[in-house]
Amino acid sequence: MNRVWVSIGSNVERERHLRAALAALREAFGELVISPIYETPAEGFAGPPFYNLVAGFDTDRGPGEVQARLRAIEACNGRRRDTGKFSDRTLDIDILTFGDRTGDVEGLRLPRDEITRYAFVLRPLADVAGQERHPLLGSTYAALWDRFSAQRPTPMRSVPLDDIEGSVS
Repeated sequence: MNRVWVSIGSNVERERHLRAALAALREAFGELVISPIYETPAEGFAGPPFYNLVAGFDTDRGPGEVQARLRAIEACNGRRRDTGKFSDRTLDIDILTFGDRTGDVEGLRLPRDEITRYAFVLRPLADVAGQERHPLLGSTYAALWDRFSAQRPTPMRSVPLDDIEGSVS
């Protein structure tokens, strides 16, 4: 079994799409570990703010199969891939880590480089997996977050969506 951490974000009907994503992930992979939810500004484009979180699950499926399932969940929630990389999203689910795998694995680059580039990925990952180590850097996610937040303060607001957190965790 591998522990998989995924980032989940939405800036279009945010609550509805996060609820749908978490329900679909639970149905596909079972029990989830869920971070707090954060509201953050859109990165790279002018758009409504996002709700972001990280979820973890254990699976014996391969990375390619998990990736295909995540893409299907996005598609079921109206995700369009013809609008450019930096645009509004009904739902965006990305594999951050897949066990301790590194490099190009079944079409994925692991671990995902966004972990150390964006606060909206690193902070919720540090919240739920703070003592786990980045498979390439060797530092814990908590230590990476401490350095990141000291160097690049980012506006983030915790969002108390009890309906989402309480129904899935």
